[in-house]
Amino acid sequence: MELTRRDAVAALAALGGAGSATYGYSRLRDDGPDSTPPSDDHVRETMSATAEIVYPSELSGIAAFVEEFVDARLAEDDDHAAGIREAVTILDEHSQTWYDQSFADLSADTRETALEGLGADVADEDPDGSTAERVRYYVVNELLLALYSSPTGGTLVGIENPQGHPGGIQSYQRGPNGLE
Repeated sequence: MELTRRDAVAALAALGGAGSATYGYSRLRDDGPDSTPPSDDHVRETMSATAEIVYPSELSGIAAFVEEFVDARLAEDDDHAAGIREAVTILDEHSQTWYDQSFADLSADTRETALEGLGADVADEDPDGSTAERVRYYVVNELLLALYSSPTGGTLVGIENPQGHPGGIQSYQRGPNGLE
């Protein structure tokens, strides 16, 4: 199955525009004048690298889908966007400490191990919580929200028309899997 930029736009629409219904509290550290948040390009690269390991393997077009979705989320320039940037910084700091590379530069297997080592694979999502909980909320769950809010992602889990996507009267006259 191929994810497209249209899927990303549809997911954003389901979230209420570019995601204005989301919230979050950022605790970006201010380590001094050299402390700057990661660039949008780096955030997109890191989110795409994460999506490659958390999205089902049968999907293609992941990079373009994530880019479109993340660009809109970062354009909000609010606490949620700052939280995403902070979580990417956290991933990079841990990856640099453990593997001497940024998260996006690691192999897929090592990225998966890094997320597990951080505890983001089992942590509860909490924008104000521990490091693992914030990475889970702003990176892992952000990507899963994007995927399963899209029409293509919704079909992976048997949701023909994810919330916010009109399917027309025909979709209500059919049963699951298109059966009448």
